[in-house]
Amino acid sequence: MDLQLKNKNALITGSTKGIGYAIAQVLAQEGANVIINGRSEESTQAAAQSIGHGVRGIAADLSTPEGCAELLEKAGQIDILINNAGIFEPKDFTEIPDEDWERFYHVNVMSGVRLTRAVLPGMLERNWGRILFISSESGVQIPSEMIHYGMTKAANISLANGIARLTKGTHVTVNAILPGPTASEGVSHFVGELAKEAQQSKEEFEKDFFENARPTSLIQRFAEVEEVANTTAYYCSPLSSATNGAAIRVDGGIILST
Repeated sequence: MDLQLKNKNALITGSTKGIGYAIAQVLAQEGANVIINGRSEESTQAAAQSIGHGVRGIAADLSTPEGCAELLEKAGQIDILINNAGIFEPKDFTEIPDEDWERFYHVNVMSGVRLTRAVLPGMLERNWGRILFISSESGVQIPSEMIHYGMTKAANISLANGIARLTKGTHVTVNAILPGPTASEGVSHFVGELAKEAQQSKEEFEKDFFENARPTSLIQRFAEVEEVANTTAYYCSPLSSATNGAAIRVDGGIILST
């Protein structure tokens, strides 16, 4: 299927690895002019070269207003913005200090707010654009082991729905993508460490995780980053023009509501 993305300028934040990197790969293969982003200049340029297809890499720390402004200045006109930059860390609620709450909010929420606030007017003026927030099923079913993370992902869903109201009658859409547990590099490393602590193989840990921690999953496995990327790419496309303000599930059936 031709997603009609040739020559669209696409910016994917937090995209040197994991879901963001996989999205960048798909969009680049579809002919979009892709910009990837990470905090490290070295890792950002290495990822851009690895993808090829003329992908540009712009390093910037999106936890700060200055970092967001730097990225925007270097990126130029943006037709597709994918707010993917995010962090996660399991921690008992009573042990989460104010600093962690603020750090998670600035990276997972405010980076998307700042970038969207900057690019939305141009999209509305040109009467075309796609903005996607990479949220999570954790934004609907808040995980007890990562309440601060779940809070930020719920905020992403609210942002997508609210900002979409500002696009009424235009060809600009704003949506949230809700992946379930996904085998990104970060998650795979984390799972490997937990499996070692539990003296289990990764396969044993995954089976136990879905039986006990995520029993409502219908696929009973971690999704592959490519599965999330393929869905996301479609909602970047002109073909998805009737979907706006939505929370789009790629959660493997974890969320119980229909």
